Amino acid sequence: MQTLDRLLNPNSIVFVGGNECAIAIQRCRELGFEGTIFSVHPKRDEICGVTCLRSVADLPSPVDAAFVAVKRDATLDVIRELSDKGCGGAVVYAAGFAEAGSRDLQDQLRQAANGMPFLGPNCYGFVNVLSKAALWPDEHGMELRERGVAIITQSGNIACNLTFTRRALPLAAIFAIGNQADVDIARLVEALVVDPRVSAIGLHIEGLTDIEAFAKSCTLAARHGKTIVALKSGRSDQGAKTALSHTSSLTGADALYDALFEKLGVLRVKTITALTETLKLVHCGRLSGTRLVSLSCSGGEAGLIADLALDQTITFPKLSTETRKQVSATLNEYVVVDNPLDYHTFIWGDEEKLKATFTAVLSGGFDCALLILDMPTKPGTNPAQWIKTARAFNSAAKINQARAVIVSSLPEGMPIDLAEEMMAAGIVPLFGMEDALTALSLAGKQFSKVVGHASVGTAKTKGRFKAISEFDAKIRLKSFGVPVPRGAVCDFKSASAAAKKIGYPVALKVCSADIAHKTERRGVVLNLASASDVEREAKRLGRISETLLVERMVSNSVCELIVGVKRVSQRQQKHLTACHPERNSKST
Repeated sequence: MQTLDRLLNPNSIVFVGGNECAIAIQRCRELGFEGTIFSVHPKRDEICGVTCLRSVADLPSPVDAAFVAVKRDATLDVIRELSDKGCGGAVVYAAGFAEAGSRDLQDQLRQAANGMPFLGPNCYGFVNVLSKAALWPDEHGMELRERGVAIITQSGNIACNLTFTRRALPLAAIFAIGNQADVDIARLVEALVVDPRVSAIGLHIEGLTDIEAFAKSCTLAARHGKTIVALKSGRSDQGAKTALSHTSSLTGADALYDALFEKLGVLRVKTITALTETLKLVHCGRLSGTRLVSLSCSGGEAGLIADLALDQTITFPKLSTETRKQVSATLNEYVVVDNPLDYHTFIWGDEEKLKATFTAVLSGGFDCALLILDMPTKPGTNPAQWIKTARAFNSAAKINQARAVIVSSLPEGMPIDLAEEMMAAGIVPLFGMEDALTALSLAGKQFSKVVGHASVGTAKTKGRFKAISEFDAKIRLKSFGVPVPRGAVCDFKSASAAAKKIGYPVALKVCSADIAHKTERRGVVLNLASASDVEREAKRLGRISETLLVERMVSNSVCELIVGVKRVSQRQQKHLTACHPERNSKST
């Protein structure tokens, strides 16, 4: 398998197509791309000032990356030619593949690539400011930087929106990968976590193509000290249907994703704003815990932040006696020293007094300190006093070498220039109290050390885990009295003989422990009623797996059930029985 380094950090790029390519070339130039740019078009003389070659075959040498924006049916030939020319990887812009029901065409696209990695189809591509490369046919709001977070999504529009945000998010790379026909989320994560310029990774997930590969990539991220933050859509029935039609993604049971993320140390959020705020925080490193101290000059804000904390796994512990004495010495007798702290407005506008109070509070040894501060941002207003407060807080954090964030209760209460100033100083600006507390709770969450990776559909053997095939699983179920269809395992040449012995109609499936999601690989065919049908489909499935499963087709089914099994220890069984006397140990 080819690495993604040439594609993600190219020294040469070829743009194949028309108007979308002109936009992408312009985006590269705006970033200051320093490599060689080629363009290919059969009729145009030039695109965005780059002289056009008539075909990919005319390229003088292999290129590192290609942006292919031609019609769907022409895409296969272009991808095949790029692969033959030794291209390092491609972005496939065209739609109309698996997401539109044309899975055969998407399979043909993979065959045409012949091992050359590609993003898509049905995707926007990527902007990587670390390499000054933009294989991207639209506007974006990214700026050059030397280090930052990378975000992967299947949605081009969500990717665009994330680049437009004005929240001081240190975004270094954005990837909109569409159908994941070749390069999927897991493979991109593996490539990004080893790049020291990437501080953390954000994921917007509609569906995962290979859970095992995803687990492996998350394990690698943990070993490199890179935090992954995930926004998983498809929690609702309608969201799952939309994901299927958008990028042909099967979303899976949402509770299973929760368990998977927990196992792998992935931080899960539920909104795009929580994704951005959490990424900003972990860009500066995870927290050692969730013991927080809050400061504001308003009792209303102090009460609100305390109430919102009830929905999170964070605490506002009382100040120690020594810390209380130090804080009290900086304030007058009317201020009640507590956590959250309302320091009132007696010291408002005096940067040195604010600094003294903040320094005393931050000496308390908390996992993170937060300053709630909304300021006037409309033209004609003067935010000078609020800026003094923010800078006093910054000074106090430096003196104590403390982790600190500045929180605006409303997004519009944080001017972008101050947010960027604070971010550069290591004081993370967080927009909105709820999202801020979500980010703080997740960043301080303690996971068990990830030393291996979770397996899906596994059986324990000699203390280790290994995947088992569907046929092996059914044999085990049958031994416990669970009825299973009559079936046989064979190669593609013997499938019709096995079907004849079992009796028509039959179902034909790939049978491999390495393929957990057969449907996504088009590895299941139902209701085959003749030997010729079986022979035809067996030949096709034989290219996916050497071993096939032929089963008697079950008719008159009522519904489909997905059953999850959890191993419960004897101690847990006793606890459950005590809590629920109506359940005996057998039913448990």
